[in-house]
Amino acid sequence: MTEQDGVSGRRIGQGGRPVEKDLLRGLFLFEKLEDEKLEALAGYGTEQDFDAGEQIVKQGDPAEFFVVLIEGEVMILVETPAGPVPMSPTSQPGVYGGAISAYMGDRAPQTYPHSLNATKPSRFFVLPAERYGQILNEWFPMAVHLLDGARIGGMAQRELVDRRQRLTALGTITAGLTHELNNPAAAAVRAVGELREKVKTSRRRLAGLIGAGIDPERLRTLIDIQEKCAESASDTSSRSPLEISDAEDELSDALEEAGVENAWEIASPLVSARFGVDTLEQVRALVGDEFLDGAVHWISQATEISQMLNEVTDATERISSLIASAKQYSQMDRTPYQTVDVRELLDSTLTMFRGKIPPGISVATDYDPDLPPLPAYAGELNQVWTNLIHNALDAMAGTGRLTVRTAVEHDTVALIEIGDTGPGVPESLRERIFEPFFTTKSVGEGTGLGLDISFRIIAGRHGGDLRVESEPGNTRFQVRLPLIEAPPT
Repeated sequence: MTEQDGVSGRRIGQGGRPVEKDLLRGLFLFEKLEDEKLEALAGYGTEQDFDAGEQIVKQGDPAEFFVVLIEGEVMILVETPAGPVPMSPTSQPGVYGGAISAYMGDRAPQTYPHSLNATKPSRFFVLPAERYGQILNEWFPMAVHLLDGARIGGMAQRELVDRRQRLTALGTITAGLTHELNNPAAAAVRAVGELREKVKTSRRRLAGLIGAGIDPERLRTLIDIQEKCAESASDTSSRSPLEISDAEDELSDALEEAGVENAWEIASPLVSARFGVDTLEQVRALVGDEFLDGAVHWISQATEISQMLNEVTDATERISSLIASAKQYSQMDRTPYQTVDVRELLDSTLTMFRGKIPPGISVATDYDPDLPPLPAYAGELNQVWTNLIHNALDAMAGTGRLTVRTAVEHDTVALIEIGDTGPGVPESLRERIFEPFFTTKSVGEGTGLGLDISFRIIAGRHGGDLRVESEPGNTRFQVRLPLIEAPPT
């Protein structure tokens, strides 16, 4: 035997005492058995006591015993990469655990799928796994076939459901990403198309000034003025629309008085580069009236070229940022399980949604700066954020406020909260919404898979918790994740 109780050193299956068949009859698992079978069952197993805190079986150890609670309280724990996930303790006589798949023989892993701890002094009926498997196959052959089929079918269905939900999550964000990429790409294409003509015209203007005999030294000074204007064009200090309009009117009048053609057309780009009446007089004093028209037009065109180059730079940087967010979202460049910054994951998911968030919905983020990185399957967490944000947007029907918040609880738990101002989840449905295929949406609008898979990712894969707090106008789905990775077992 390999299972130890940890506290006393006793081994399960050793030191047991005979069990009476009438005791077994009081357990719901055995209450329908005939006397002959009850007698045989009692002879195959033993009754064994465990103190509070003792471990009956340990997940991963060879599954050698099937145990049934007679009296006391027991708790099941499932080990995950992020630590043990405890189930609610139960004192219901007849609950069972241990080698529950022994009847399948080599068709299933013969190790304990969970750990089982006594939380109060408890008595158990302990049955050797081999005998348990024989009993089921001999006494209930049809039931064994049904259970076998249900297990295999359930695994296949679960795999199909998970794949379907991953595709659903991907489809949810694809349209938003496409929209977000299209805007900067279109801006870059438009700017490059205009640049070709501007560069050609600017070259001709400059060649015209040189051909007209402008002094090279003055031309160099003129280029310096243009470069200052180009730098000023990137100045983001705010001016009100009224101030800009007044500056354009003033410069346009001054250009017309100086004999510059198309004064109103070039006034706007010049003003955006902080080229005012003072600069005009500076250029006039430098080149004289003979070259003023050509010089001002060249400055205007060269400045527009600089502005368009800035647009192309901004657009390509935006595309790079979106690709980085998409990469972060899909986690293509990361190992499956490692330490991640949850805030980065949330931001990348929100970026993917940007094109799908209606204009009537505002987005607010409230990130705790003290939240440390945590161990996680980052791509799977992004799937959870996608499901929760998508549900929140649907709930608000185009109008409201989406809130994404993080916090630290008790120094050991990360809280991630997705909130919306929709109508809320009725209390009668708050437990059912996490059931697979349960949905309140109309036929064709929802699969009922998102919250079920989200719960399994958070609880089963990360040892965390997913719950909902809701009232009309304030619904919050709360994800809690352990901050510390469990030591290897």
